[in-house]
Amino acid sequence: MRYSRQNKILDIISTQEVETQEKLVELLNEAGYKVTQATISRDIKDLQLVKTLSSGGRYKYTAGTGTDQPVSDRFIKIFRETIQSISSAGNIIVIKTLSGCANAAAEAIDTSNLPTVVGSIAGDNTIFLLVDSPENVPPLLTRFNDMIK
Repeated sequence: MRYSRQNKILDIISTQEVETQEKLVELLNEAGYKVTQATISRDIKDLQLVKTLSSGGRYKYTAGTGTDQPVSDRFIKIFRETIQSISSAGNIIVIKTLSGCANAAAEAIDTSNLPTVVGSIAGDNTIFLLVDSPENVPPLLTRFNDMIK
């Protein structure tokens, strides 16, 4: 539920200008997530959200772009708790997650700056990773599989 909720937070802040934690609580409650301000505060920290100036001159929450150690820890934790299977075909890796968790897991991958990953596409429970060449797929598969053990 936590990763599904955090995924919804990322979705909300990417489509709406959310200025306060209270507004985020309200929007999540409307979306069916019963949360408190304390829960949102922890989620904001986990997701490394920051406030940036909007085009309208007001501050809003946005996804942080940090690449420090907590993101790596979060990446490993998301993988351990949400990944169901990992497979590949050519230079594409397909990752199956718990329902509603693919976007959070893909965000963790994207912010980990893996040099051989060209990009990712996430649905509700599936992630497609495009790897720069087929020979770089096996080391990534090993890395991902080691993380979920």
